[in-house]
Amino acid sequence: MSAFIWPVRVYYEDTDSGGVVYHANHLRFFERARTEWLRSKGFEQDGLREQHRLLFTVHSLDIRYLKPVRFNDLLQVSTRVDTPRRASLVFDQRILTEDMQATCCRAMVRVACVDSCTHAPRPIPDALMRTI
Repeated sequence: MSAFIWPVRVYYEDTDSGGVVYHANHLRFFERARTEWLRSKGFEQDGLREQHRLLFTVHSLDIRYLKPVRFNDLLQVSTRVDTPRRASLVFDQRILTEDMQATCCRAMVRVACVDSCTHAPRPIPDALMRTI
């Protein structure tokens, strides 16, 4: 499965007092990239909630910080489905340098598909599964 690439610029608000991206803000970059990945497949999260009563929620993640990311860096966020399951997806996500030669951060993120009212697991829609 090929990776979806989404560019992101590091803003001052993303950094700590040392000018390095605050550790939790990497998760924001990953979240935005997953949303853009879903959009690139023709699905909007609000549409899935309203039309199908489903949400995607982070179940678990394993993250490795490999290289500091600093204010004004232009980065590439790589998003690839590693393990599709009936009611969850495991994403292999990476924050890469602009030239994509070095990995700054890597995360394996398990996202569960749940009912928007009960939060019980739900199968991922077939139309979405066909695009993976």
